[in-house]
Order: sequence, then structure tokens, then C-alpha cells
Amino acid sequence: MEIFEAKPKQWGNSLGITIPNDIVKKEHLSTNKTINVFIFEPQKEKLEKIFGTLKFKRSTQKLMDEIDKGYD
Repeated sequence: MEIFEAKPKQWGNSLGITIPNDIVKKEHLSTNKTINVFIFEPQKEKLEKIFGTLKFKRSTQKLMDEIDKGYD
């Protein structure tokens, strides 16, 4: 799986993106190969809706204190 940013460009009545050549080579892409494309706008609230949020049972301070133990 590869992730990259692209700006869609007008191609006739459609929009298109270009895939960087290094990704094309690495993933062995060709014109007749089917790929899956996952589209999202990189905005925090949208990312949270897509991926959710991580919640801990302990507070962040307690987790940080636990990490710091033994480094004094």
C-alpha cells in the first residue's frame, strides 16, 4: 500500500490524478490493472470520523509518568 498526495486535474468531463512513477514501478502498475483508491480530504475532523479516536483508561499525565519511571 502506498500513500501520496495528488491534486485532481480536469480531463475532459472528468477529474484525474497522476500516480508518481516510483509508486508505479514499486507496485507493478499497468494500464489494465485494477487498483483501489481511498479518497479523503486531510482535515482533522474528517480523519477522526474515518479512523476514530484513541481513548485510554488512564489520564495522559499518568501514562507520561509511567513512561518516565526509571529515567531519573
